[in-house]
Amino acid sequence: MVYEFRLPDIGEGVAQGEIVAWHVKEGDVIREDQPLVSVLTDKANVEIPSPRAGKVLSLHAKEGEIVKVGGLLVTLDAPAGPGGTPPAASSGPAPPPVAPSTPAVVPGGADRVMATPSVRRKAQELGIDLTRVKGSGPGGRVLESDLTAAPSASVGAAPSPPTAGPRLPAPGPVAPSGTLPGSGAEVERVPIRGIRRAIFERMAEAQRHASLFTYVEEVDVSELVRLRERSRKKMEDKGIPLTYLPFILKAVVQGLKAHPRLNAQVDEERQELVVHRRFHLGVALASADGLLVPVLRDVDTKSIYRLAQELKDLGERGRQGKLTREELTGSTFTVTSLGALGGLMATPIVNYPEVAILGVHKIVKRPVYGPDGNVGPAMMMNLSVSFDHRVLDGVEAAEFIAVVKGHLEDPHQMLLELS
Repeated sequence: MVYEFRLPDIGEGVAQGEIVAWHVKEGDVIREDQPLVSVLTDKANVEIPSPRAGKVLSLHAKEGEIVKVGGLLVTLDAPAGPGGTPPAASSGPAPPPVAPSTPAVVPGGADRVMATPSVRRKAQELGIDLTRVKGSGPGGRVLESDLTAAPSASVGAAPSPPTAGPRLPAPGPVAPSGTLPGSGAEVERVPIRGIRRAIFERMAEAQRHASLFTYVEEVDVSELVRLRERSRKKMEDKGIPLTYLPFILKAVVQGLKAHPRLNAQVDEERQELVVHRRFHLGVALASADGLLVPVLRDVDTKSIYRLAQELKDLGERGRQGKLTREELTGSTFTVTSLGALGGLMATPIVNYPEVAILGVHKIVKRPVYGPDGNVGPAMMMNLSVSFDHRVLDGVEAAEFIAVVKGHLEDPHQMLLELS
């Protein structure tokens, strides 16, 4: 019998997913629980197994396409009921495939149209009915550009008749509207898909909503460098690399405890600042597919040693693409660092809807004036905090950095947490 398998609900709040890779093809005979398709949601790859054994008749979405929860994924020729033995190959004609649905305009109102919350708000501000907008995004998703490209057409207005005027020479060839020049060997077009698409959309959303302001401070980490060097051997003997990041995370928690409004998220709909009482810190991690932000939960309750362990584990599995959705969501504050490549300073973009993010930069030896007025070498590092100026004032960011700086310049209080 023909069995239609639709995208299941694979996580709280997930409304759609991107097809990253099919693990089967049409005509394959597959078993129950065999890997069927990888779907990307909230920057986490989820491998979905087949709920039935059977023969693959049709795949209803291409790689890179967005499918809503409940959208048709695959049609199988499967025995009645779950499980069963795969049917033998038949020489007769296969049942006709079910036509894939087009999610650009779906009956049932604007809430069924594929569009991000920001696009929906924009449409509401402009008085545009989303059910009458043809989406140009993946899978028919309505983009913000769709609202502004032809607003009169979006609401059903008739085009104005051409105005008579003097006869002009025919213009030369031009590229179609919305396209870039160049073709063939002149350019390479790289699809924006997977994690890069998620980053693409999240960064744009942060810039649209948050009013970003960055504050920078320099920190003398000479004592931290010495402390790490003395402690590193003990950690490495246990197979755990000790970087500066665990110390920085612990210092950040002290800053957030002193200034809790930075450990918060914005609820746009209710116009509220949601201040968190737990400290779940996201740590930006570079991977082959793009930037990931795994989350270390309850950092205030963990030792330097435990944090170093978790950072090692998350880093290894992140580079292998094995992090779960739960490990990539739920952060209350984010720290981003490029380590030795950290440059002098940067203006990191907040991990929206969070309200602040800390940028960590490389440590360099510089001559500085000491308390006695003499010049000597010191290990210096810059910290930059970007925050949403709509809900936080500059003084809060400066005071937060001052607390973090104090703990990094005098890190001996963390010695007891190494074991």
